[in-house]
Amino acid sequence: MAVSASSILKRLLQNINHKPQNLNSITKSILSHLNSGRLQQAVSVLFASPEPLPYSLYAHLFALCSSKKDIVEARKLECHLVTFSQFPPVFLLNRAIEAYGKCECLNDARELFDEMPERDGGSWNSMITAYARNGFQESALCLFSEMNREGIVPNLISFVSVLGCCGVVLEFGFSRQVHAMAIKYGHSKNVILGSSLVDVYGKCGVMRDARRMFDEIENPTDVSWNVIVRRYLEVGDGKESVLMFFKMIRDGAKPLNFTFSNALVACSSMSALQEGMQIHAVVAKINYEKDKVVSSSLINMYVKCGHLESAHAVFDQLGSKDLISWTAIMSGYAVSGRNREARELFNMMPERNLISWNAMLAGYTRLSQWEDALEFIFLLQRTTKEIDHVTLVLILNVCAGLSDVEMGKQVHGFIYRHGFSTNIFVSNALLNMYGKCGTLNSARVWFHQMSRGRDTVSWNALLTSYARHQRGEQAISLFSEMQWESRPSIYIFGTLIAACGNIFALNHGKQIHGFMVRKCYELNMVIRGALVSMYCKCHRTLYALMIFKEADSRDVVLWNIMVFGLCHNGRGREVLELIGLMEEEGVKPDHVTFHGILLACICEHEAGLGRRYFNSMSNDYFIIPRMEHYECMIELYSRCGCMEDLEEFVKSMPFEPTVAMLTRVFDACMKHGAVRFGEWAAEQHNRLNPSSPLRYELKDNRKTGR
Repeated sequence: MAVSASSILKRLLQNINHKPQNLNSITKSILSHLNSGRLQQAVSVLFASPEPLPYSLYAHLFALCSSKKDIVEARKLECHLVTFSQFPPVFLLNRAIEAYGKCECLNDARELFDEMPERDGGSWNSMITAYARNGFQESALCLFSEMNREGIVPNLISFVSVLGCCGVVLEFGFSRQVHAMAIKYGHSKNVILGSSLVDVYGKCGVMRDARRMFDEIENPTDVSWNVIVRRYLEVGDGKESVLMFFKMIRDGAKPLNFTFSNALVACSSMSALQEGMQIHAVVAKINYEKDKVVSSSLINMYVKCGHLESAHAVFDQLGSKDLISWTAIMSGYAVSGRNREARELFNMMPERNLISWNAMLAGYTRLSQWEDALEFIFLLQRTTKEIDHVTLVLILNVCAGLSDVEMGKQVHGFIYRHGFSTNIFVSNALLNMYGKCGTLNSARVWFHQMSRGRDTVSWNALLTSYARHQRGEQAISLFSEMQWESRPSIYIFGTLIAACGNIFALNHGKQIHGFMVRKCYELNMVIRGALVSMYCKCHRTLYALMIFKEADSRDVVLWNIMVFGLCHNGRGREVLELIGLMEEEGVKPDHVTFHGILLACICEHEAGLGRRYFNSMSNDYFIIPRMEHYECMIELYSRCGCMEDLEEFVKSMPFEPTVAMLTRVFDACMKHGAVRFGEWAAEQHNRLNPSSPLRYELKDNRKTGR
């Protein structure tokens, strides 16, 4: 049988041979030690006394044990109290329970609670609070229910503690019952209880009830306002969060630093620069600019809204820059893709933590600067031994970017040895690394080792790996397995449909399309683009056009997919008709669109129309023609036999024609008998590619003399 520390102490007390001593002198000695900050010596003097001391002294000592979290001295106090006082007052035993709770010794607290000959409401409150403070919310709620069955009337402290527990475990129904009881016992107007109800309803995501409760508070405190601003932010309603912040200002309440922070985060989430600048003005007005929480939030807000200079200005105004502010401005530059400035700031930082290292490494990976990222990883290894799951994910991304599977395997070994294998983010990054490096067997083995830890991201990573390496059949087969374990995400369908198009698996593609329709998945722009591309590759342009025309809105990417799909099927005339509709809808073509238009002109042998569209690129849309556009025009003139136009076009290009272009020109000259131009093309070709010379041997028999 386990023996508690309190029982041992009681037995020791009963066996000690004490010398009688004057209680007044004992009390003076204890107070002298306390005045000098010597709690342990004070309790030792009390512990040696063979008689109980004044109850007020016990209460004072229990409070000191609570504040200092000194469990040993708290146990000594309780043992002395219950050993030498025949009927210890309930309020003192309640103080002992509170001390045990604050010292995180719930077994001692519950043992004392259960052994108390009588308990009052304070006893229950102390035990409930102890459970709540130490993360045992379910036990606190069970004890509250038992308290009500015993007929004990809860007080305000009980209600607030229990509501806090409901918020942690998201017990919306239970919190409604507690709310009703609080009204029954006359606490409905209490601002602390009202704020707690706003908090718990907000945490449970029921903002309608949270807002109604907030509106019923007659005089909301700063804490009340902070709660409602934060809860709107957490449910993703940044707009309402900011509106409540400004309502708070209009009502004359002074925001807390965290209220500012929450409102600024809400502005960041919406890229609401104007509102953020207005909040900045309030910050300056009430002199909160030097607050570390507020200043960091201001920096992050300006960064997220694309105003790095303003973020740097806030940083420069700080009198003393701490690690948080340094990390905020450095990561701001890294997030914005300005890695050179970010690295300069990183090098200037007087101290760094793991968040700083991760932010800089993330900046390199975001821009695919793999060599710089690798060099930075080596620096990290030489400088610090700290590493977390975020660092490992970033390192695995670098391995994938460099296609360095050997380094990835070393990281895998580190993950295994240091217990990171169960972290889903690390596991998925490892799976992604093996897939991108083309080691599909290792990817599949690791996927099976993940077992029950897999999620939708895991399936998507493996499916994408198969599809990326032309293993469309395996990807489609894996999709069938996936349905037994996880609901597919919308992103997986894009990968699968693309795989079907690449292997011309029309039936599988139609089945996946039908599955999405039956399961009520939204056919967003990406999925519609994948379906259009798949049907076009499988020569089902009618289906592709139906999907295209059913879209509520069409961006230029979807238009381009449809244009190229029709060109792939030799339907150039329909492309030229669609371009008119595109202009009517106000969608501005890009260089890809014009490439498709020129391919359509080639299909239809429309040399004049092609020339007009080519000129329109730079004249009307300010798009500089690229190599592929020049190649299309050469192909178009060659096919149509427009040799004069071809010669004029080639010789007026802003760059020298490539070997491939000259070869196509030469072939056209051979076909259409353009001797002089053909000889010129052969001469230019042979100068660029002497190892494979061309020779024009046909005689010109045309009236043009070319």
